[in-house]
Amino acid sequence: WQAAVIRAAITLKLSVYEDTGAIIAAMTTSVPEAPGSARNWDYRYCWLRDAFFVVRALNSISELGTMEDYLRWLTNVVVRSAGGHVQPLYGIGLEEALPEQILDHLPGYRHHAPVRVGNQAYEHFQHDVYGNIVLGAAQAFHDARLHHRAGIEQFSHLEAVGERAFEMYDRADAGMWELRTRSRIHTSSALMSWAACDRLAKIAVRLELADRAAHWHGRADMIGKRILTEAWNEERQTYAESFGGRDLDASVLLMVEVGLIAPTDKRFIATVDALEKYLCDGPYMRRYEAPDDFGRPETAFNICTFWRIDALARIGRKEQAREIFEAMLAARNHVGLLSEDTHPVTGQMWGNFPQTYSMVGIINCAMRLSASWESVI
Repeated sequence: WQAAVIRAAITLKLSVYEDTGAIIAAMTTSVPEAPGSARNWDYRYCWLRDAFFVVRALNSISELGTMEDYLRWLTNVVVRSAGGHVQPLYGIGLEEALPEQILDHLPGYRHHAPVRVGNQAYEHFQHDVYGNIVLGAAQAFHDARLHHRAGIEQFSHLEAVGERAFEMYDRADAGMWELRTRSRIHTSSALMSWAACDRLAKIAVRLELADRAAHWHGRADMIGKRILTEAWNEERQTYAESFGGRDLDASVLLMVEVGLIAPTDKRFIATVDALEKYLCDGPYMRRYEAPDDFGRPETAFNICTFWRIDALARIGRKEQAREIFEAMLAARNHVGLLSEDTHPVTGQMWGNFPQTYSMVGIINCAMRLSASWESVI
């Protein structure tokens, strides 16, 4: 899969704004998630939910220059937030106001209006952003290859983000999928808040700050226990999308990826099975089960399929994971690019293009599934 990884890496590089290190979510606006759906959004901005996956992908291919530039952008977000509210997305130059407007004089992609410029999501409260920042920024404290290692001063700034994560983890928000008319205590937001506290504890150990390590371990433990208790739905035998809820959501697959539970956990395996039963159409996985602001999503969300692949590999179903990964590679266009969504019936790509989330998914899953060099050399 080297060719696929190289193409994805080139695409990531071309999505960088070199002046700030920002990486945009996609190069287009208003390509609909499905035909006639009106789910047409402007993705030419920088989403913090991408941070963990972008850093992991860049690290895995040793693209250190791009990774260090991106970490610089994350650091600037942290410093500007001063421990307060962090937006889900910013402009490439850290612009905060991204007012959304519809351009009625434009017909839209394949005449699927509307065409939007700007993105209202900058006004949302999405509490997963704090964990994504810490997950991404943690690399700077541990990686000896970097020219600019993070230290005590940067840790102090990052602790302010962690305090915000702890404050907000059990408050209702729009969730990582940016629901515009529904607010819940989303499992994914609480999970990322747990990850923020967990990684801060590990950074504190690295910096030999025993008291701070104990502080963050305690907070992580508190959040983790609540997630494992309140997100579990006994009736459906699965972790649900929200505390006390029953609806399914692909984002709970990240519980293993960020380290909250082990892949051998019986409840996690049951969750994988439930998501496969209710959210999958063949190889493709949709984001969630419940109707949203626009009804039920018609297309599968590519990054969720990559999360599925990763989860299957982790629980020991590598052959199934490989089959699905090959199906995703076959869904790319003639130059190896993926959009945000795939129609499970037609196989057509929909959504903005090329999608950073999707290209990062290719890299991370290829690394997860690839055979060791020792098997061929």
